[in-house]
Amino acid sequence: MAVLVFGEQLSALGAAGIVGVVVGVFLIAGGPGLFKAAHDPAQRQRVKAGVFWGTLTGALIAAYTVMDSYAVKVIAISPILFDYWCNLLRLPFAAVSVLRDRAEARRLWSLQWRYALVVAVFSPVAYVCVLYAVRLAPISHVAPAREVSMLFAALIGGHLLSEGDRGSRVLGAGAIALGVMALAWG
Repeated sequence: MAVLVFGEQLSALGAAGIVGVVVGVFLIAGGPGLFKAAHDPAQRQRVKAGVFWGTLTGALIAAYTVMDSYAVKVIAISPILFDYWCNLLRLPFAAVSVLRDRAEARRLWSLQWRYALVVAVFSPVAYVCVLYAVRLAPISHVAPAREVSMLFAALIGGHLLSEGDRGSRVLGAGAIALGVMALAWG
């Protein structure tokens, strides 16, 4: 999208980097084991649903990354101001579920307020950092670099959630890291 929308150039090494990131995400998502699910109808449905929702999520992330990048790079809106207004505009949508069941909202807040505060601080800070990065670097470099989070998700998910295929996940994490480096050098 950065090549199409912003006219960024992509070298052969950069294209190889994108392939590395895609292969890495595939390996972390289950890799060749996904093809084994073809013989079990219940697993096949799970894989199809996972691929659908994963692809839709990726497409939406790509779309908002390009739109947000346009706002801070071309229109030159401050990343902090941009994030502030985006959060303010999202507030009514979040408020609906809280206002619908205030007792449950209070109960959940009393149980999870610490986690909510951590997310409330780190999530905007992380995205503002991304917005500053796209002001300085090509989007085709920054957006895939965000996939480095998959490295942590793979390792944490494998350990905390006892998910299988650790070898495939670590290999996928390595492919993502190499892909991001290739993009940076390309």
